[in-house]
Amino acid sequence: MTTRTTHLDPEELHYNAAFTQGVIAPVARTLYVGGQLGTDRTGRLFDGIEAQTTQAMRNVLTVLAAAGTGPEHVTKLNIYLSTGVDAQVGYEAARTVWGDHRTAVTVVSTAGHARPGVLVEIDAVAIVPE
Repeated sequence: MTTRTTHLDPEELHYNAAFTQGVIAPVARTLYVGGQLGTDRTGRLFDGIEAQTTQAMRNVLTVLAAAGTGPEHVTKLNIYLSTGVDAQVGYEAARTVWGDHRTAVTVVSTAGHARPGVLVEIDAVAIVPE
């Protein structure tokens, strides 16, 4: 069995170097990373979209590493941005931490977050290689 994912980028759809249109994941153990905020281990929320996105991505990577997997095995990212946030700033911050690992991504703007001051929340689905 392989633990490699296969990216689907049909020619009929727009190609984007930052994400893939679909991912085929092999049968494997699956990790669901709960929504990660731009907080440190004490729960302190970082200031601004750039700092929060960078830390939220680091937090996702920490959960992946704890499960014995990494960004190359992520099949789906969901990024929730508070209304009015400059998504481009968030994308650039995410890319500095995430690197060039392509996956299926959904980005949604929300009216607000349950915790005041939160500008971004990121969750993920990944396979855990044997």
